Amino acid sequence: MRAEGSGPPVLLLHGSGPGTTGAAWAPLIAALAPRFSVLAPDLFGFGDAQGVRPLERGGLRSAWTAQAAEILDGLGEPCAVVGNSAGGAVALTLAHARPRGVSKVVAVGSMGHPMTLPPGLDELWGYEPSREAARAVVELISPGPAGEDAVEARLQASLAQPGYGSLFEAPRQRWVDDLSLSPDELSAITAPVLLIHGTRDRIVPPRDGALALLDALPDARAHLFGGAGHATPIERTDEFNRLVTTFLETDR
Repeated sequence: MRAEGSGPPVLLLHGSGPGTTGAAWAPLIAALAPRFSVLAPDLFGFGDAQGVRPLERGGLRSAWTAQAAEILDGLGEPCAVVGNSAGGAVALTLAHARPRGVSKVVAVGSMGHPMTLPPGLDELWGYEPSREAARAVVELISPGPAGEDAVEARLQASLAQPGYGSLFEAPRQRWVDDLSLSPDELSAITAPVLLIHGTRDRIVPPRDGALALLDALPDARAHLFGGAGHATPIERTDEFNRLVTTFLETDR
């Protein structure tokens, strides 16, 4: 687990793309560390925790929420939680399960609202490592042509995670359902929530992510990045970091 900075704690939960780990949060960690104590674990099945199979611990959302809750419970004080994509669903679940322990939530390109499996998410979860597939995934995540450095980084990261394909075996609608909160769960979340989404997100379309969650959550606000895809922390790094930092620093 990456741990940097000092100040009020912030827990960062990465998404479910091939090869991702807590290191994906590096730009945000650098922005937050001067003001906050930042924790960025590798979720079960990824990075240093890829030897732990979440399905053997009750399902994806259950296992990842229990992992995050153990970190939260060890802090001894309320914590803000930032989650990306599937990590956003976990952040929302954690806010429901630990209402006194979660002070704020930032949900980025977030799952969590019931939806039909988007074709882009089905493609992402069905990834098999190759240079051509890595290029397709990079272009799926961020609109526009894929740079060679990004393709190489995705390929190498996915090759370092040989068990990825077993996490999301077809049919994959069941994993979307597993990562979806019920209407009652969503309506019971009392923590302030900032929803951040790209308007051209093909993995979690905004109508199924931020816009649906905005209607379902009692205390939510949303920021949409026009023309951005699923990777707004990378596509709009400086503005994204300012947005998150300002939200976390504002007293509510």
